[in-house]
Amino acid sequence: MSERKIRVIVAKPGLDGHDRGAKVVARALRDAGMEVIYTGLRQTPEMIAEAALQEDADVIGLSILSGAHMALTPRILELLRANGQEHVKVFIGGIIPDEDVPRLMEMGVTGVYGPGTLTDTIIGDIRKAVV
Repeated sequence: MSERKIRVIVAKPGLDGHDRGAKVVARALRDAGMEVIYTGLRQTPEMIAEAALQEDADVIGLSILSGAHMALTPRILELLRANGQEHVKVFIGGIIPDEDVPRLMEMGVTGVYGPGTLTDTIIGDIRKAVV
């Protein structure tokens, strides 16, 4: 019997329309043997939390370039808690100021990645987080 694949939702919350980085990461995760569901552009926190629930996700990867990470992330984490999904790990990639990273981690975010982060780093961190 084979081991269950790590299930990852890759999402673009908010109004940001640039998804090349999200697609690169999604492909790298898939190539690393994970099951990846890309939700597409302009997702609301409610849509992302619902997708994670419906897809039985282990991880949510958010790609945020708009600067709205401090508004969108707490709402997504709140919805996950309300759904009883405290086990779902949340990772954020994009343009995140260094001074916001500690606050995001305190909220419950597992990892934050900026431009130029190697996909091998993200893959390794997800594997470590989902044990």
